[in-house]
Amino acid sequence: MKILVTGGAGYIGSVVAGELLQAGHQVVVFDNLSRGHRQAVPQKAELIVGDLADRAALDALFQSRAIDAVMHFAALIEAGESMKAPATFFRNNTANALTLLEAMLAAGVKRFVFSSTAALYGNPERTPIEEDDLLNPTNAYGESKLLVERMLAWFHRIHGLRYASLRYFNAAGASRPDQGEAHQPETHLLPRILNVALGRASNVNIFGTDYPTPDGTCVRDYIHVSDLSHAHLLALDALGLSEKDASENFQPLIYNLGNGQGFSVREVVDVARQVTGHAIPVIESPRREGDPAILIAGSGKIRRELGWQPRFPELKTIVESAWQWHRAHPDGYERIG
Repeated sequence: MKILVTGGAGYIGSVVAGELLQAGHQVVVFDNLSRGHRQAVPQKAELIVGDLADRAALDALFQSRAIDAVMHFAALIEAGESMKAPATFFRNNTANALTLLEAMLAAGVKRFVFSSTAALYGNPERTPIEEDDLLNPTNAYGESKLLVERMLAWFHRIHGLRYASLRYFNAAGASRPDQGEAHQPETHLLPRILNVALGRASNVNIFGTDYPTPDGTCVRDYIHVSDLSHAHLLALDALGLSEKDASENFQPLIYNLGNGQGFSVREVVDVARQVTGHAIPVIESPRREGDPAILIAGSGKIRRELGWQPRFPELKTIVESAWQWHRAHPDGYERIG
């Protein structure tokens, strides 16, 4: 199959693009490189530099290439940033997704894998969180993704779109020593912690120490980026590889992706200290607006239905893989290639 991967120059999208190639698919990456990195795109993938707001560019892409399915990763992802500039997130994450969906449906492409988020759940009523729990985002980022999921449901109902929505918890780690997480600016916890170990920052901030958790800091479910990537290929297969697989009884595939166990911010810092051998000083700061206290995935559904099984569930393994990447590439992708 020929797969269009939007945001394929980003952290998760580039890993999935690589796995698609290894599985024998052809890959077209579409990315504006505003947050992604040209060097992260696998060599055998075709890279088209463009913006999802450009409908003409998307139409030209679908007309010139026989795309079989779309995997959509392109999005702004920082929850804190979304609470300062919500309009930017709704335009980039929601409106641009609509433009993409219109273009692909106009071209007759009806297979779509969506990079969604656990931020849809907001402050959950229970943990682990199940897919049918209340969707009530506490930040504009989560709302921007929820609006896309709602569009997908209507497009399935009206246009027969076959889609999978994968709700990530905290993606972390590196798939290979030469392919890892590199955001500018970096706001994700683990890279910020490792930057201190590298001597590129004097300390790491802990945002909020008065949450209703065992040690007062936020608890999150961390999933290795390679395990996350593998789930996308399983979801693609489950959408059907040809028209003969299509069924009027198809139901959208909606899955949580996490390890089912949570670690507090302090626990992640402690594991990073063990892995790196550095002290990693911390400074306690006020809570960030919109941060839920606990997010832990109930991922039994995808395990039962698609046979997905995390291969790297241990936090120490995740931190070690990330440390290999950051230690070898302290400047991210800036000095690669």
